[in-house]
Amino acid sequence: MRISVSIPAYDERENVERLLPSLRSLCPEADLIVIDDNSPDGTGDLVETLRQTDLQVHLIRRPGKDGYASALKAGHQYGLDHGAEILCQMDADWSHDPRVLPVLLGKAEEYDVVLGSRYISGGGTKNWGVFRRILSRGGNAFARAALKLPPKDCTGGYRCYRRAAVERSGILDVRAEGYCFQIVTLFQCYRAGLSIHEVPILFEDRRFGKSKLSKAIIVEAFLAVLKLWLRGR
Repeated sequence: MRISVSIPAYDERENVERLLPSLRSLCPEADLIVIDDNSPDGTGDLVETLRQTDLQVHLIRRPGKDGYASALKAGHQYGLDHGAEILCQMDADWSHDPRVLPVLLGKAEEYDVVLGSRYISGGGTKNWGVFRRILSRGGNAFARAALKLPPKDCTGGYRCYRRAAVERSGILDVRAEGYCFQIVTLFQCYRAGLSIHEVPILFEDRRFGKSKLSKAIIVEAFLAVLKLWLRGR
């Protein structure tokens, strides 16, 4: 099966420089798609350089900072256009351990959607402050309760989708700008009756650079869940 891995990146040069070779060693068959929003630190230029020795590294270079959700959609669309049967996504900052990707891919042979989960047995977080832990668990609890979602981790971004799951659920048509994209797309998959499986992961705070999480992203996620809940009622 052809595999694509979409990796949104903005000012992630130091991380991407180490991440792509690591992924290549673990998944030699995968197409690694970096979506760069014209990073000032030269992330896109680095990917172009790496592509010279690895033709399965791909760069979607966008003119400005168009957001996390649209970057993922662009990466997945690229994967679909180039024949991918399994479409994966992960963060560029090493929060998602590349060594888990083969496990996710193995489960994608059995399930439509596979989630890297912090909140099942064997999963967890590392180097998070109290506020971040409360925010994440609270957000998950709110989303699960409001939308009646069975998965324990509704906001994580380490995922694999089967091609048919992406096409059937319509997740590339979801209108979202930030991390609420994860909640809304999972809701779409669940509502479409797709099989969903969780694999435990240890989510470690980024190694280099600054977090992209902001108050606006948090508010957007809350409002997105509230809107879906009200629509359901």
